[in-house]
Amino acid sequence: MTLDDLARPETPGTPPPTDPHPAGGPDTPAAGPGNRPGTWAALRPLVLRVHFYAGVLIAPFLLVAAVSGLLYALSFQAEKVVYAHELEVPVGDTVLPLAQQVRLAREANPNGTVTAVRPGAEPGATTRVLMADPDVPEGTSLAVFVDPYTGDIRGQLPSYGSSGALPLRTWIDGLHRDLHLGDLGRNYSELAASWLWVVVLGGLFLWFGRRRAKRRALVLPERGPKSRRRTLSWHGSVGLWAALGLLLLSATGLTWSRYAGENIGTVQDRLGGATPTLAAELAPARGAGGPTGHEGHEGHEGHGAGGEGQAPATDIGIDRAVAAARAAGIDSPSISVAPPADGKGYVVKETDTHFPVELDAVALDPADGTVVDRLRFAEYPVLAQLTRIGIDAHTGVFLGLFNQLALAALALALVLLILWGYRMWWLRRPGRPVARGTWRRIPVTLLLPCAAATALVAWFVPLLGVSLLLFLAVDLGLALKARLRSRYRARRTA
Repeated sequence: MTLDDLARPETPGTPPPTDPHPAGGPDTPAAGPGNRPGTWAALRPLVLRVHFYAGVLIAPFLLVAAVSGLLYALSFQAEKVVYAHELEVPVGDTVLPLAQQVRLAREANPNGTVTAVRPGAEPGATTRVLMADPDVPEGTSLAVFVDPYTGDIRGQLPSYGSSGALPLRTWIDGLHRDLHLGDLGRNYSELAASWLWVVVLGGLFLWFGRRRAKRRALVLPERGPKSRRRTLSWHGSVGLWAALGLLLLSATGLTWSRYAGENIGTVQDRLGGATPTLAAELAPARGAGGPTGHEGHEGHEGHGAGGEGQAPATDIGIDRAVAAARAAGIDSPSISVAPPADGKGYVVKETDTHFPVELDAVALDPADGTVVDRLRFAEYPVLAQLTRIGIDAHTGVFLGLFNQLALAALALALVLLILWGYRMWWLRRPGRPVARGTWRRIPVTLLLPCAAATALVAWFVPLLGVSLLLFLAVDLGLALKARLRSRYRARRTA
């Protein structure tokens, strides 16, 4: 990405600046495929101008997103250190029944309502009993951490999202998502995601469109004394290596953005790529056999664990439900168990997002453990699978530590690209983008399709369209100011 490709300052009555590198020399703009003047020669000034404005005006938003994203990528490992007491316990000889662990968690927090249970996925990991609790923020559960070997309560912490983010990661995630400003703050992250792919693609076109004495200069930074040329080499080479990852971050970030995300969801649904849902509702005959409210089923868990409350006769209990789910093919060590409630059965889901992904789910009748419904990840529409994997990769849970390190590397690369871009701009000061009016030199047969494509993308990604109009307004305002100043000077010298 070449934020620095700026022409020298323009003054009225002077010819446009020449390229500092003669044709055929190193790092000069190429006319187009096959070195023939054509499409690229016509488009390059416009791409350069858009890349410049996006780099200067959107880069601050990208920088905030990159720094907060870097912190988020590192927060997974930080959680393991900060919350080691809650997350880890000495490995014991025997594991207590889940019903008993749930009862102990309820005794520790009698005001909560159990919504899910997550047994430890590996030896030495605590069991998380998730509860709806009035004392935690909306959309957040209270996680009670239980030692599965002794039953000791290791602590209680708010837990957010399907990945079970604890307070540290939740706070950093909020910073990255909306700067803790709510819906207003979400505009910042959507604006960054909306322009990231534009900046990346524009930078790639500009970088590949330069002639080089050595092919090595395309993918590896140049050596030598510090200079603007060397900074450009690092900017372009690192941008090339990071381009694919940054494009994926932009695409996945837009999927759950406020405005573009709604459009993406609509298109996905129309293409048959909506994520299927598990039907956990019980037949009327089954549902009428016992209590259907939270309290009835939660009471049974307590009774099965040690005699708290009266157990409904039609509930097999959480341990037998897990055993039935295992028999039905839920074989991942990482699972989440939702107790029956409101006429629905037990829902046992796999939560292992590592490759190969294990996200199958079953709904079980609490009366006898028979399978009410089954949902296999392999049966998802391809588009739904890709969306889920892409979001998990964006949030750092797809491939575990490798995923998190890759996110950290991409975030650091984006920070460096932005800083190098501003440095090149500073070294060329007073710099100015390529001369205005470049679009008028584009052939109509090329201009009209480009304008139509731009309008379509701007409608589909609204914040991109609005900010692009703002750029145009700023550019027209600067052009008008320069024209008035030129006329004023001409009158004074007349």
